[in-house]
Amino acid sequence: MLSKTNRLRGKKDFEEVFKTGDTYRSAFLTLRVLKNSSGPVRFGFVVSTKVSKSAVVRNKIKRRLSESVRSLLLKKKTGADVAVIALPSAEKKGFSEINEAVESLFKKARLI
Repeated sequence: MLSKTNRLRGKKDFEEVFKTGDTYRSAFLTLRVLKNSSGPVRFGFVVSTKVSKSAVVRNKIKRRLSESVRSLLLKKKTGADVAVIALPSAEKKGFSEINEAVESLFKKARLI
């Protein structure tokens, strides 16, 4: 689990990232990044009911995303607000595939 200082919380924070952030896509994930120069890097995870009707499955995907981001957080260079959005095909992916996709998206966004 990410520490409280590294979590993107609140509707206003998410709206700002979605409105003005840059978008990076992979086969089953989308990354919205809003770079800032102050404060710690913050992450939010969005897994809608379009991915799965089951809350258990959605939470499992969120835990996998959170863990892969947490492992990459140590390599993080600059401050940013990041929203990680799971697409419906993410339900069938394992942790290693999710981890690889998150890492490649971070490289595309120049976050690591």
